[in-house]
Amino acid sequence: MLTNVDSAAFAVFLALFILVTGMGFVASRWRKPETLAHLDEWGLGGRKFGTWITWFLVGGDFYTAYTVIAVPALVYAVGAYGFFALPYTIIVYPFVFAVMPVLWKVAKERGYVTAGDVVRGAYGSRGLELAVAATGVLATMPYIALQLIGMEVAIKALGLSGEVPLVLAFLVLAVYTYSSGLRAPALIAFVKDIMIYIVVIAAIAIVPSKLGGYGAVFSAADAAFAAKGSGGVLLSPAQIVPYASLALGSALAAFMYPHTLTGIFAASGGNTIRKNAMLLPAYTLLLGLLALLGYMGHAAGLKLASNNDVVPELFKTLFPSWFAGFAFAAIAIGALVPAAVMSIGAANLFTRNFWKVWVDPKVTPAGEAKVAKITSMLVKVGALLAILLMPTQFALDLQLLGGLWILQTLPALVFGLYLNWFSSTALLAGWAVGLAGGSWLAWSDGLKPLHGIDFGAGTVAVYTGVLALALNIVVAVVVNLVLKGLPQARLSREAA
Repeated sequence: MLTNVDSAAFAVFLALFILVTGMGFVASRWRKPETLAHLDEWGLGGRKFGTWITWFLVGGDFYTAYTVIAVPALVYAVGAYGFFALPYTIIVYPFVFAVMPVLWKVAKERGYVTAGDVVRGAYGSRGLELAVAATGVLATMPYIALQLIGMEVAIKALGLSGEVPLVLAFLVLAVYTYSSGLRAPALIAFVKDIMIYIVVIAAIAIVPSKLGGYGAVFSAADAAFAAKGSGGVLLSPAQIVPYASLALGSALAAFMYPHTLTGIFAASGGNTIRKNAMLLPAYTLLLGLLALLGYMGHAAGLKLASNNDVVPELFKTLFPSWFAGFAFAAIAIGALVPAAVMSIGAANLFTRNFWKVWVDPKVTPAGEAKVAKITSMLVKVGALLAILLMPTQFALDLQLLGGLWILQTLPALVFGLYLNWFSSTALLAGWAVGLAGGSWLAWSDGLKPLHGIDFGAGTVAVYTGVLALALNIVVAVVVNLVLKGLPQARLSREAA
């Protein structure tokens, strides 16, 4: 378990981890309600989170530990193409500003806790409700597993080996989430986000000065890509369409996930959400600065066993041990917030849209909360087992499919807020065809995110999730037109 552990880094890491663990348990008494034995309180924090709490919670939930590891790793590997996360986290906020306050209002007025609740209320369809809920749970599981991968990278950088540290960290997470519900990640998010800001600001201020400035960083990265024969600090013409489609598809999917919707439903009002849509781009700026660490890895001449090691190795190489420990703690704690919210979001879906509907329709509010707590624990255990027993690449592949899958719930969830035209049958057909067709395309492409379309003059790669969503909507429209035409056709035959 102990292999060349840096004692100073480990001491700082351990102290900060103990601090946030304590905060997780204290959170049950923060803004203490009459009881946590109610899904509104345990799973949504009483729907009372104001602008700043929501900002930290959604920011901590959306910009995850794996993001801190994966975005610089992607930039290190492919260059400018890895920056698609920036436009996607810009495009998404006008969508949040326009749509999410409407969704919040419907959920608040009717006591909805999940996307499945909203869909059932709009269409009265148990089948469509179950489809949306099942998609949400399935898409969330690999996302939680990816947080474990981010934490695993940080723990390994300390010199710790084996699965025991990871298991202990997630047991702590499971216990305080069970105890405090959504209040735990909301409180911890304050510490996590401040730590991440400190780490990134220190990195962009200090690392370039040690590497000869930003000019030298970009030159070194460009030379490394040229030597490799792929990638670059600028997009090639062939990358523009796939880059744009990845950004668009990712933006549309981002707030369909149970964990991001949980942050929305927990807000105190529509204006809180609108203010956050204006303030959250500050995290996009942070993400852009973070992505530059990928180029800095080339300038520092790092020799990596895995691209995911670029951020930890930079801090180990260029910073004092105590600050490296601080950075690793920020990454590991950065896994706790989204993993907690993801497990709560999945548990809310299971409890409201499966257990209450199909198993125990007469369950009490306290019973709902208990089922959600147990489900939250089981979801985290499942994600942990996936990381321990399956290859890491399998989790990454599942996450790719998860993004594609969750995107197929957008028509059912969003269209009903504005239109009364679609039937539940049409939307369910669109969902099924989009899900199956998109999964087949992704599988046939070797679980790659892009699918090539031959236009005769050349092949253009497009994000598979966008293609599947387009198919979903087309099928829903066609089926709806057919269904609306059937009664008219019957009347015409009877008249004849």
